[in-house]
Amino acid sequence: MRGFGASTPMSADFDWPMDTVIGDFVALMDHLKIDRFHLVAAKIGGVISRSFAARQPKRVQTLTVVGSPPPVRGDRDTRADRVREVKEQGIEYWARRSTGSRLGSKFPKEGAEWWIKFMARTPLSTEIGFVGTINFCDNTDDLPRIVCPTQVIVTEGSSHASVQETQAWVKQIPNSSLVVLPGDSFHSAATDPDQCAKTTREFIARHATG
Repeated sequence: MRGFGASTPMSADFDWPMDTVIGDFVALMDHLKIDRFHLVAAKIGGVISRSFAARQPKRVQTLTVVGSPPPVRGDRDTRADRVREVKEQGIEYWARRSTGSRLGSKFPKEGAEWWIKFMARTPLSTEIGFVGTINFCDNTDDLPRIVCPTQVIVTEGSSHASVQETQAWVKQIPNSSLVVLPGDSFHSAATDPDQCAKTTREFIARHATG
């Protein structure tokens, strides 16, 4: 995604329009000459993918969302708090503070430390803009517009939301199902990769159209 990984950092004042972010992925798939595909995304990628599936319905065969925040964030932190923390304390501080709930109580300490250092490589300017916009966006209105088969994977003890709260927004997606894994992480793609991969492959196989 623009601004992350090895791509060019984005300026802190970039306002991150959702349709611009979606447009980047549309352009990529056009370049690769892939018209329709199975979309799988985790955490904040799940937020973006929900809007993608709703706004680009002809491109998405199935949607799988793993360990993603709800359409409206219920975090203790406000948008202003998060931006201030990143500006003043840095990304590694925030990653270290939040890793306990992100990776749960059973994730190896060495793995958690690797993850913290990995996240800290994100350019600060990119994170400041992203946290203040996409991270706290509300895409509730996109949910009923998702027409492809959709699967949402969560853990039973996720701090993002309870299973009941997650089920409430999943039900707003017409052709959707919820898979609940044991555990207390909210980044289940990282903590339970084998189970998430198996569940996703089986879901795609049931709904693949060629």
